[in-house]
Amino acid sequence: MQIRDLPYSNPGDPDVRSGPRFLYWLGRNQLGGQLKALGWGLLHQLSIAGFPIGVGIAVQAVVDRSGSRLALACGLVALLGVTIAVGDTMLHRTAVTNWITAAARVQQLLARKTAELGAALTRRVAAGEVVAVSTGDVEKIGWFVEALSRFAAAATALVLVCVGLVVYLPALGVLVAVAMPVLALAVLPLLPRATRRADEQREKAGKATELASDTVAGLRVLRGIGGEELFLGRYRRASQEVRRAAVRSARMWALISAVQVLLPGVLLLSLIWYGATLVRDGRIDVGQLVTVYSAATLMIFPLRHFEEIAMAYSFSRPSAQRAVRVLSLRRSDRTATEAGGVPSGDLYDPATGLMAARGQFTAVVCGDPDEAGRLAERLGGHAQGDDSRKAPSVLLGAVALDELPLDTARAAVLVQDKDPVLLSGTLQELLDVPSSGLVTAEEALKAAQCGDVLAALRQASPDDDGDPMRTRITERGRSLSGGQRQRLALARSLITDPEALVLDEPTSAVDSHTEARVAAGVAELRRGRTTVAFASSPLLLDVADRVVLVHGGTVVAAGTHRELLRTEPRYRAVVTRETDEEAAAAARTGTDAAPAVKSTQEIEERA
Repeated sequence: MQIRDLPYSNPGDPDVRSGPRFLYWLGRNQLGGQLKALGWGLLHQLSIAGFPIGVGIAVQAVVDRSGSRLALACGLVALLGVTIAVGDTMLHRTAVTNWITAAARVQQLLARKTAELGAALTRRVAAGEVVAVSTGDVEKIGWFVEALSRFAAAATALVLVCVGLVVYLPALGVLVAVAMPVLALAVLPLLPRATRRADEQREKAGKATELASDTVAGLRVLRGIGGEELFLGRYRRASQEVRRAAVRSARMWALISAVQVLLPGVLLLSLIWYGATLVRDGRIDVGQLVTVYSAATLMIFPLRHFEEIAMAYSFSRPSAQRAVRVLSLRRSDRTATEAGGVPSGDLYDPATGLMAARGQFTAVVCGDPDEAGRLAERLGGHAQGDDSRKAPSVLLGAVALDELPLDTARAAVLVQDKDPVLLSGTLQELLDVPSSGLVTAEEALKAAQCGDVLAALRQASPDDDGDPMRTRITERGRSLSGGQRQRLALARSLITDPEALVLDEPTSAVDSHTEARVAAGVAELRRGRTTVAFASSPLLLDVADRVVLVHGGTVVAAGTHRELLRTEPRYRAVVTRETDEEAAAAARTGTDAAPAVKSTQEIEERA
């Protein structure tokens, strides 16, 4: 795989049983690149290791006054210089390719998982952790995959050089061969503590990133209530904790580096002392001593790869574990078995008994807003946690949504989250979504009452004719008000024209006049299509064909808005914001707590 061939047509199905297994899966899927890097690394390392041979021959040739051997040594050194340059260049090229392609594979896997889970992702994993995985963690994982082949080349070169020295000069070669494993493994006792400190640093860094992400997302609100300094102080404390953890981690890695400098120094001093003794006794030549000493000196370079691979693994293992936590999330624990076209029929949730009749506008009232969010996700086929194993799947007609392929399920049921996100880009790009083609952008914008939004975008349009469709919307729509963002997101959902549309509080950020027009517009545009709206506003409930009350996770009442107001006290308490005192008074007197409320307008005024 070359960088120019990215992205992958299919990044594969990762092994998400654990972080180390995920790293192994990545390395196995880049076996070709790893072998290339290993080959070039061996050429580079062995060429470096061969340098002492040429130097030793040259020194001995000078001692023996042999011009031919000196010329041979010079030729050998020149050849080794060329192979070192070629090996180093190609090793760097293949190593960087391995790094980038591994990181790209992980990013594609994360992007695919994000698209699969949609808005449910940030409910299961903190947004800061998702950001950390898709940025810094991806780089660390790529680093380990890239460093693995260079480490393998260095380790192989060390073994070959030690064997060669033992054969070439047993008197000194055995000393080097015995010392090298000690030098390579000397830092192992320090690695667990260094790894723990590195994990602590990354954990604190992830929390700081999450805090920063949440602060930026809520910056408008913070400015409104004057809470910038409070959150700034929290971030200062979090960043200082990260700094202290980073210093503690760096101390351990500095100690490991010091050990890797000290012990090779002791080896070289011992080698010089013992080798000089052998030369003085006439047991070896000066050139042989120079050869062994030079080889031992150059072997310190591949030893550095042992420290690097230990550091890369200690950093990448928790990063891989975080990636696995995200990649192991699933839309449900059921396997897609259904095929064919988009199903149709009533939308039914067996867990709560909620039935949204085909072609009708059904409003759902929940006393608990969190329960409404969870139920909306279930209707979209996104069960949370253990619920996916315990609760039966939502049915569209006679087909279980969990058993549909993801694309088919998305085309069948679309869920608009309570806090929809607008991506940066022009309005035309925002509304360019997969759809049936039966609803135009103009119709959707009109139904969502986006006239004021279009007027504002028209003024900011870069075109002379003031085309709002070409006006750029900033990231997450921060240049717009909350109500404007909500209505644009609603228009985007209406354009898709799914078989069933689920809206979670679609008008919570708009005023009552706009809300009434939005409710009427949506009801008119979606006439004959299945629509479910989770809301407690009388203005929206009054236009619904059927209203369902969910209490304690079960449907307890159904009817029209006005019928439920008269007959269901629990419904009236939610819709009219009836206080506990009013409910108690109604129970004592046996009368309605709000007998004077006779119309939707009066209910809204009472609320």
